[in-house]
Amino acid sequence: MTEELGLPGQDSDGGSEEVVLTPAELIERLEQAWMNEKFAPDLLESKPEIVECVMEQLDHMEENLRRAKKGDLKISIHRMEIERIRYVLSSYLRCRLMKIEKFFPHVLEKERTRHEEEPSSLSPEEFAFAKEYMVNIETYLKNVALKHMPPNLQKVDLLRSVPKPDLDSYVFLRVKERQENILVEPETDEQRDYVIDLEEGSQHLIRYKTIAPLVASGAVQLI
Repeated sequence: MTEELGLPGQDSDGGSEEVVLTPAELIERLEQAWMNEKFAPDLLESKPEIVECVMEQLDHMEENLRRAKKGDLKISIHRMEIERIRYVLSSYLRCRLMKIEKFFPHVLEKERTRHEEEPSSLSPEEFAFAKEYMVNIETYLKNVALKHMPPNLQKVDLLRSVPKPDLDSYVFLRVKERQENILVEPETDEQRDYVIDLEEGSQHLIRYKTIAPLVASGAVQLI
């Protein structure tokens, strides 16, 4: 796989430009997004451009296999790589759907209140799924329980009833770009805030909300 693929990006002035990636770099981006999504407690920024490009690349790889000579030893190797990539892609999408189902009112509220310039946590398809899921949950609760209760108890606040993502949970990470003056909040009332530097290549166990912006920027990788 030597051809290059384009992903939409932003230049230094905030305008859009196309980021050119090799297939290997594209799969690496997918694997990074997959690992971050698996280990982050909340729903991360949607990566629809990566998903679309990977699906196009898989179609291209399948077409190459169909054109390959029968008996070529490379076919089985390429087939295994295709299946591996499909697994990573499917696992990434399943993980996101599970978080949407688990935190749906908070996910939709975050999408509703985000500023236009902020990246979305949901792809258009995921947004439609989340809205439909919320309607189905509300309908189910009304038909099964709420309509049988007194009028003053027939409403439920899903934002209060459904637990939020636990941003205070701890995560393992590997530092990809050196970071200075990271403010760490105290774990107890007796402690004070303190500042640490994260050296490139180092690994840490740290509270997620402390490094959430670094995960979003790609400066650290969850492991």
